[in-house]
Amino acid sequence: MRDTIRFIRKGRVVEVRDVAPTETLLDYLRLRERACGTKEGCNEGDCGACTVAVGSVEGDRLIYRPVNACIQFVGQLDGKEIVTVEDIAGPSGLHPVQQAMVDHHGSQCGFCTPGIVMSLFSLYQDAARETPPSRAVIDEWLAGNLCRCTGYRPIVDAARTALASPADDMFTRSAEATTGVLQFLADDQDVFVGTEDAFFAAPRSVEALAALYGRHPDATLVAGATDVGLWITKQFRPIRKLIHLGRVDGLDRIEDLGPALIIGATATYEAAFDALAAVDPDVGAVLRRLGSRQVRASGTIGGNIANGSPIGDTPPMLIALGATLELVSAEANRAMPLEEFFLDYGVQDRRPSEFVAGVLVPKLKDDQVFRAYKISKRFDQDISAVLGAFLFTLRDGVITEARVAFGGMAAIPKRARAVEERLVGVSPASAAAWSPAIEAFAEDFQPLTDMRASAHYRLETARALLAKALLETAGAPTSRTRVVGHREPRQEAAHVGA
Repeated sequence: MRDTIRFIRKGRVVEVRDVAPTETLLDYLRLRERACGTKEGCNEGDCGACTVAVGSVEGDRLIYRPVNACIQFVGQLDGKEIVTVEDIAGPSGLHPVQQAMVDHHGSQCGFCTPGIVMSLFSLYQDAARETPPSRAVIDEWLAGNLCRCTGYRPIVDAARTALASPADDMFTRSAEATTGVLQFLADDQDVFVGTEDAFFAAPRSVEALAALYGRHPDATLVAGATDVGLWITKQFRPIRKLIHLGRVDGLDRIEDLGPALIIGATATYEAAFDALAAVDPDVGAVLRRLGSRQVRASGTIGGNIANGSPIGDTPPMLIALGATLELVSAEANRAMPLEEFFLDYGVQDRRPSEFVAGVLVPKLKDDQVFRAYKISKRFDQDISAVLGAFLFTLRDGVITEARVAFGGMAAIPKRARAVEERLVGVSPASAAAWSPAIEAFAEDFQPLTDMRASAHYRLETARALLAKALLETAGAPTSRTRVVGHREPRQEAAHVGA
């Protein structure tokens, strides 16, 4: 067992022993290192002013991902490289991203600029990017960086200039050496920093995790910290015991079993994106709007489930797809349909010392159609007011089975059972036939009014989304019903049974 946190800073390995369980990376940088280029803005992972790049080895490649330092705990960076805005200029001058921001007047007040630079630095290092990247790609990478001064146009111009050529800087030139050091740091030791009364721990195996959590059932489990981080920065919760799941071997697995996928609890949105988007384009469209690049690089599918939020984006989709949840403890393993995990607001069917290990996600069959829609006030990086997910099984143009799940309509992610019953035997092409299902929403849900939407709006929106899904299933013109993305007409015809 190791009692230190180790990471790379400015080309050298830093070893930290005196670290509090919930000390954030932002506080470490600004208060310990006095590296004040990284700014504190919202302190909740929304504005992007605190964005830094975190390097890690994935397969045999060195990957730099943008991360919100304000809601990352120092211990989570064990075995990583941390790069801030102060680090990227080379001996010969500014980094190409920095120079382009200067040349195109991409900074005014300058407070958000370091985070913007680090998001673009991460894109600059992305070996898979197209050269030059499209405006849509640039916009997506900058969606997590808010600026109130420039209107973004000069920032995008700077991005286009800096990214017009393949990456060539001191980080690309030292990538092999950095990869070697990171591989050395990725040891097989459990990490435990602190005492039995207050600690940061990062077990290396599922067995070690189960044993540790069994001894400390009062500990807080954390994967990406995109939610737990706010417990510290906004709610000031006195968390003394933190168990990080990010080093547990195999808990981040993504396996294709043919008819289904296994998504491990610590698989990030970023890592699981391609596999889940391949299940259906709508899954990818929703995940693309879940948080920002910074959030998706850290946040996990398992964390979104275990958190139990009634407005989480992935649970309604996974419930509609018929996902099964895997739970593990030192005593036993068990599985359950995902919808049975959510009992009431903030209450899940999770026994003491039991943790979410993964989720089994069935793929669509040839006779099935899936749709999912996220409704929020802002298109990018916003919390859902309503999220609806629909799975229809069809035979000869008639629905034989329906699974309809919603977030934002109840205290938990929930299926609309009455709606489902009234859809069986109905043709999606007949609005008159499915009108009773539209009216049945009032039997399934009594939504609340809050800052995001009124109860009336939520109920009417849910009805409209079901109608939208049915119209699309019936083959209504894509251009009239889709907001973003493209679906192959061949797939639509096959699903409807034409």
